[in-house]
Amino acid sequence: MAKVLIIDDEPAIRRAMRSILENEGYVIADAPSAVEALPLLNKEVYDAIFCDIKMPQMDGIEFLEKARALTDTPVIIISGHGTIDIAVEAIKRGAYDFIEKPMDLNRMLITLRNALDKNQLVNETKLLRNAVSKHYEMVGDSPAMNGLYDMIERVAPTNARVLITGENGTGKELVARQLHELSPRKGNAFIEVNCAAIPSELIESQLFGHEKGAFTSAVKQKKGDFELADNGTLFLDEIGDMSLAAQAKVLRALQENKITRVGGEEEIKVDVRVIAATNKNLQDEIAKGNFREDLYHRISMIIMKVPPLRERLDDIPLLINSFVVKSANEMGKPIPTFTESAIEELKKQPWTGNIRELQNVVGRLVILCGPTISAEDVKKYL
Repeated sequence: MAKVLIIDDEPAIRRAMRSILENEGYVIADAPSAVEALPLLNKEVYDAIFCDIKMPQMDGIEFLEKARALTDTPVIIISGHGTIDIAVEAIKRGAYDFIEKPMDLNRMLITLRNALDKNQLVNETKLLRNAVSKHYEMVGDSPAMNGLYDMIERVAPTNARVLITGENGTGKELVARQLHELSPRKGNAFIEVNCAAIPSELIESQLFGHEKGAFTSAVKQKKGDFELADNGTLFLDEIGDMSLAAQAKVLRALQENKITRVGGEEEIKVDVRVIAATNKNLQDEIAKGNFREDLYHRISMIIMKVPPLRERLDDIPLLINSFVVKSANEMGKPIPTFTESAIEELKKQPWTGNIRELQNVVGRLVILCGPTISAEDVKKYL
């Protein structure tokens, strides 16, 4: 049941609003002043707040500013002295809406319902983002990983372009996700492009979009990933597999912060932070003529190397703990226990497939073994 706080220095207004909203099924609290209302925000979580604008000691605009620092609850400003300037000022300061006195009953209830819907959507979005963040959580406490964490924390708040290098399966995407989540762009899009998975003839349309009729199957206009990532982050995974033609266009986009759709003439401004990743040695690719040297220098202001699993064997117990819970939950199986000898046996493996291979092995052991996984089980099912 939604909780609503009413703040007004007129007792008759508070009584009338309480009566109406309680009849609608809301739980109501009230306060005769903004000064008395502020401590309530530290004690209780409200789903919406109605606040008068003209009150002694502290007016509604000042309360609004202080409330923003304490809660994300939508605040609806009410006033018997309503003007367009006051309404605009309230909205600019973060109010959800502005209602004039005497309040229209239907307007009040509709505004409240809309504010509650928005609040629910915001809360659901936060939960979803937390779930996504946990899905891309980095695990490890080895010196190699701690060094990587330190670099991520230093670089993430900046707009520096980052080149992430490392073998397949080491978790380069997780590094890119962390750079985005710890940056000022985290509230905007994170767009991932697997350059190795997109045919060379389609990569330009994927990145820059196309106009209707630009080619046979272009039946409508399409925005590219650069546009979709505007004000956010564009992750170019396996950039070493990108065609030279696409490389030239990416270089221009990075130089000018502008793109042109395939088949179009209009230049479109974009503000995108580009993070690239590769499992190739790009210096070797430059020597072979497969990668542009000028693009390499554009994307490699910061280079981060993700260590292979064989260089961080001490992280294997932590990784197992993470993967075993995830695998058991996904498979609907009880969470098994790994013996010390089983963990030691896993540490002996070469792990050419790195973290991805270990995750697959743990999932296999969860499915095929009993409640306790031994070294013999590991040898049997590797």
